[in-house]
Amino acid sequence: MPIISKTLSCGTPLVMEPMSGVKSVGVTWLLPAGNATDPDNRQGMAPMLSELLMRGAGGLDSRGFADAMDTMGVSHSVDSATIHMRMGFSLLGTRLMDALPLAVDMVLRPRIDQDAVEPTRDLAMQALEGLSDDPQERAVLAVRERHNPAPINRSGLGTAEGLAALTREELIEGWRARAKPVGSVIAIAGDLDAAGGPEAIASRLDALLAGWSGAAPAVQLGHAADRGSLHHIEDKSSQVQIVCMHDAPPEPSPDCRLERLVSSVLSGGMASRLFAEVREKRGLCYAVSQSYATDRDYGRCMAYVGTQPERAQESLDVLLAELQRINTPAGALTAEELQRALIGIRSSLIFSGESTGARASGLASDQYRLGRPRSLEEIDAAYASITLDQVNAYLARRTLGEVTIVTLGSAEVRRG
Repeated sequence: MPIISKTLSCGTPLVMEPMSGVKSVGVTWLLPAGNATDPDNRQGMAPMLSELLMRGAGGLDSRGFADAMDTMGVSHSVDSATIHMRMGFSLLGTRLMDALPLAVDMVLRPRIDQDAVEPTRDLAMQALEGLSDDPQERAVLAVRERHNPAPINRSGLGTAEGLAALTREELIEGWRARAKPVGSVIAIAGDLDAAGGPEAIASRLDALLAGWSGAAPAVQLGHAADRGSLHHIEDKSSQVQIVCMHDAPPEPSPDCRLERLVSSVLSGGMASRLFAEVREKRGLCYAVSQSYATDRDYGRCMAYVGTQPERAQESLDVLLAELQRINTPAGALTAEELQRALIGIRSSLIFSGESTGARASGLASDQYRLGRPRSLEEIDAAYASITLDQVNAYLARRTLGEVTIVTLGSAEVRRG
């Protein structure tokens, strides 16, 4: 069914996709208030706000707001990502019109009550302190901090100093300054007819958002001083965590789909190259993986190995060798590898099409990253048309560029 795109009177894009055979709707609302927008000396504002937005809005306190959502059967969440604050709602299509005022109150009229600030701060502090028990996550955050430019190199958890310093007044003002219509995206997918249809939904949102105006400041990128370095973090853990990061095509790039296939070949299950070469053939590690993440303006590939101290150096050497070999004629993809990767990616597309929440999230992401939404059929057709020659031609010109490496554990390694 066709996707409907509109721009609301406040300036926010509204993307809607009717889905047949479902009774629910999924709503995703992106607001330009992610972790990268926190002031340098108040890092932790976004994660605290993501919790506080759930604790009352409009005329309802925390308990009253939760009861109102439960009464209408709304499953809702708020997450702070790098650029955006992401709100998600799932409910029956027949309840959408009644639930929209609650969602709008979260954005325009959050309470951020004083008695909710300290419990929220405590939860944020506990999440930050919990990193001490997760060496893999600490290594991942460390490589992001060194490879990515500020402020998109932040952990997303804030800092102890920033969390401790935040006041209720700063949280309120911080939300008001960043929760703006220009830079936001609303996407709705599912049983739109049960809510009166796309035109009725757009009219309802226009009325609810009347008077909302403005644009949030753009995120200004700095530089990554430690990009391309090898950094060791001494830790008493019995394992060594090794994480490598390098740049990759951003989402709008025509090479994005090709890179996603390459990533699947490297780390798409037990038949993947990294699993076979690093773990199965040599028995060097207990875990190995590679992932590819994109945004509108950048893309990153990250490879991980968890191993024992005495095998750390060889694990890193073999990992880097495989990451480089795929760009050479000797490492060109085979027809079998391409077919397996395509099946995995296209199967994931089919599964995502069965969830209204997943579709709303995909539509919102497309609108931000590409400036337009895509149907699942369009995305699938683009993958179906890829040939082996195209992928290998891409690999022939592909380079890793600067590779940033972080190790965490009791054994230091060197770059081969």
